[in-house]
Amino acid sequence: MALLDAEKPGGEAAVETAETILSVNNIEVIYDHVILVLKGVSLTVPKGGIVALLGANGAGKTTTLKAISNLLGAERGEVTKGKILFDGPEVQALSPNDLVRRGCIQVMEGRHCFGHLSIEENLLTGAYTRKDGHGAIKADLDMVYTYFPRLRERRNSQAGYTSGGEQQMCAIGRALMSRPKMILLDEPSMGLAPQLVEEIFEIVRQLNQNEGVSFLLAEQNTNVALKYATYGYILESGRIVLDGDAKALRENEDVKEFYLGAGGEGRRSFRNVKHYKRRKRWLA
Repeated sequence: MALLDAEKPGGEAAVETAETILSVNNIEVIYDHVILVLKGVSLTVPKGGIVALLGANGAGKTTTLKAISNLLGAERGEVTKGKILFDGPEVQALSPNDLVRRGCIQVMEGRHCFGHLSIEENLLTGAYTRKDGHGAIKADLDMVYTYFPRLRERRNSQAGYTSGGEQQMCAIGRALMSRPKMILLDEPSMGLAPQLVEEIFEIVRQLNQNEGVSFLLAEQNTNVALKYATYGYILESGRIVLDGDAKALRENEDVKEFYLGAGGEGRRSFRNVKHYKRRKRWLA
């Protein structure tokens, strides 16, 4: 897996491999020119990987995704330091449309389907940036229906009258219609029954394995996210406080106590653990 190493002796910067599709290097995000929300966040996503971005509500997960997808401007936010590289070049200056054309798209928290349109009309809006013809778009629509057979059944139903799970499937399917290299998936489990959450994450895994789509998942449900991801980062108060292989994080005693409900003292902050030392990254 192409991951950034910790700072090397002598202050040498970490080196990425050619297999990295996304590299977020030491970014800071400020809202309204005053409020510092992200503080030196760094992470990488390997090509063909599933990476989980974990943390409690308000930790900065959604802000991180919006920084990557260049959607901060709509909320008077901006990346003031650091670099974001997608599939090679820096992308901070691109519009969200241009970034979608390059293959990076975000599925927003809360699904945000067009309620007055049918499921199929919603899916087709995901192909608005494409110029490869009706036949290719129809083939991808059939592909989406293969992964989400429930959407085929509801294709003519008004999206606003479908269930939360069907709307989440529609939102992911709409993103797939843009032919992405990577999907930023924000809180896919929010408001869904556990059985539906498992179903959606299984489809994410199939898309990753069969279609080669990389995923960065922002998720509060640490248990399910680490089950399907290969690597994870934990955010607290706008900083990465811990990262590692998903299996290792699941077995980490602090993660069990703070995020998986295995401790008996209630959830505390990583910053209160004396033996924990956050790994520093100094990036070029």
